[in-house]
Amino acid sequence: MQHPPSLPEALGQSDAFLEFMERLSAAAGVDRPVLVVGERGTGKELAAGRLHYLSARWSGPFVALNCAALPETLVESELFGHEAGAFTGAAARRTGRFERADGGTLFLDEIGAMPLPVQEKILRVVEYGSFERVGGSRPVDVDVRVVGATNEDLPALARVGRFKRDLLDRLSFEVITVPPLRQRPGDVALLARHFAARMAVELGLPEVPELPPGVLRTLEAHPWPGNVRELKNAVERAVYRAGGGPLAGLTLDPFESPWRPAPPEPGAPAAPPAAAPAAGPALPASLPDAVRALELDMLRRALTSARHRQRTAARLLGLGYHQFRGLYRKYKDDLDAGA
Repeated sequence: MQHPPSLPEALGQSDAFLEFMERLSAAAGVDRPVLVVGERGTGKELAAGRLHYLSARWSGPFVALNCAALPETLVESELFGHEAGAFTGAAARRTGRFERADGGTLFLDEIGAMPLPVQEKILRVVEYGSFERVGGSRPVDVDVRVVGATNEDLPALARVGRFKRDLLDRLSFEVITVPPLRQRPGDVALLARHFAARMAVELGLPEVPELPPGVLRTLEAHPWPGNVRELKNAVERAVYRAGGGPLAGLTLDPFESPWRPAPPEPGAPAAPPAAAPAAGPALPASLPDAVRALELDMLRRALTSARHRQRTAARLLGLGYHQFRGLYRKYKDDLDAGA
């Protein structure tokens, strides 16, 4: 008998967090679209993962796409795939995210950034379970649950014509808002100790550093505009800088420095754009070259930001770990050459 994998990590004991988790668990059992709304850094992808693994679709694929991470011209092909010859460089048929998510869940992060023409095709898939690949004429049938996430006000976007009202109505069977960290009393200390312990293990420290009362007071008093992601960075940074010693202090602003560049004066004109070089690099010869360059560049930047922790880099790219590993293997030689 197959058993579901471990559920995505979610920690909290505040009333706001527990109420959110109850709504999430209830929505998981109903096979309908869900919108997860929340500020940046609140853990919307973790919430989408729990929706999937607590649902009857848990044994199917969980496929993620960050809608803001791709150029508008590539989003449609990435979601729906394309037929051979659909455009210059499309030498073979390519399956999109909807096909890969068949029988499971497709998580669309930053769904408010989705181009309007693509929204029309997504609406058709949600309503009829069918779409056509780019350059194709035959319908492709899929069974996919769509979970969208955003930190924007989608009804407001719909009112100004930036989001299709019909699609919003279809996706909002249930709308679950992730509470910001500042509204979760008691959870900051719990999460901070957890992140400190995880970082100590990662660094190979002999014991988990204690969080002194002064550090905890600082953490509890901070408004955390970046929410759990910002807290995680702050605690991990403190453990790393302490080097196994006691956490005597905490740097909430990593840019803090006596040599920090001065901010621009209010009303000062913007700096003129840099002059274009006399001879810029040649454009890619084909769309596959452009896609390859984009994927490799985003992969390098994600690995650098994540300090080469591959699971973290996968989350930054909006990919599942196994999807990331496939992309990493695809460009391993290029990454090693550029190291």
